[in-house]
Amino acid sequence: MTEYIIDIKEIKRNFKLGSETVKVLKGVNLQIKRGDYVALMGPSGSGKSTLMNILGCLDTPTSGEYTLNGKDVSSLDDDQLADIRNKDIGFVFQTFNLLPRTTSLDNVALPMVYAGKSKEERYERAKEVLGQVGLGDRMDHHSNQLSGGQRQRVAVARALVNHPAIILADEPTGNLDTKTSIEIMNLFDEIHSKGNTVILVTHEEDIAAHAHRIIRLRDGLIESDDRIK
Repeated sequence: MTEYIIDIKEIKRNFKLGSETVKVLKGVNLQIKRGDYVALMGPSGSGKSTLMNILGCLDTPTSGEYTLNGKDVSSLDDDQLADIRNKDIGFVFQTFNLLPRTTSLDNVALPMVYAGKSKEERYERAKEVLGQVGLGDRMDHHSNQLSGGQRQRVAVARALVNHPAIILADEPTGNLDTKTSIEIMNLFDEIHSKGNTVILVTHEEDIAAHAHRIIRLRDGLIESDDRIK
């Protein structure tokens, strides 16, 4: 097993806008060790969202190499990428992305449906992770009956359910008040302390300060890469 869970070399990503080619990532090199806790930061237009999409296998690079959990994923097709996303990456989004008229339990169990797990196994694991995020008493509540903080906890539980290699969180506190943001970040700290690799995308310095390493992008390149803990 390789030391690095993420290893990207000379990643470039161009987009066609009419007759123009916009170069968003201009040759990014990055290695992230297993069990690391990383914050990705950068101003609008820096390329951080594009890099996050590539790290999460939601997009493919124009050129370069990307090895995730020992697999070369830079040239996989859409079906293969979907499989990687389901098995190796747990996503937490700013907008929660939960099914509104569905129970917490079913929302959390959903990724296991795509992984081909039995109903019994799905519900047993979903109950386990809902208990881990402090929502053992909210399993039968629909997501539209939960507070924003509770919905984000459901989203975190869903991200954990398939034992992913990495947790990728995109502005996970962006829609939450200060008190709830602190609670959610404490939850991420706890998840990391159990050995999970966590990558946060944020523009907030106090949120990034929870990470152990802060990577800043500017103009499509890594501007700085600092270990703070």
